[in-house]
Amino acid sequence: MVTKLTNDDPVKPVITPGLTNVEAVFDHFKPDVEVEFQDEDGGEVKEKLSFSNLGDFGDKGLTKQSDFLQGLNLKQNEMNRIVKQLRSNKILISAMQNPESKAAFVEVLKDMVAEIESNK
Repeated sequence: MVTKLTNDDPVKPVITPGLTNVEAVFDHFKPDVEVEFQDEDGGEVKEKLSFSNLGDFGDKGLTKQSDFLQGLNLKQNEMNRIVKQLRSNKILISAMQNPESKAAFVEVLKDMVAEIESNK
């Protein structure tokens, strides 16, 4: 994906002497961009991302400076932890193989969701 690194429109090319490496270019121009993320409810979350080196373009660099992405990362890690626990739960695996136990478990989960929703 290619995008502008600043919201400012370029006026005309300018030769800037003394910029001998990538870090110097980032330090001189201080590129930043405002981005819009979409949350799970469809709402917009606006954030400003700044770039001071090439590492800022990677997933860790972007996540480090974005509260929204950090929140998503925490949710993903929590979901992965839950999946790992569920896959290693032999009692649950055994219950899911029995259609009657599985149906009863699903009903309990539905009741729990309904209770949580009613207490919001």
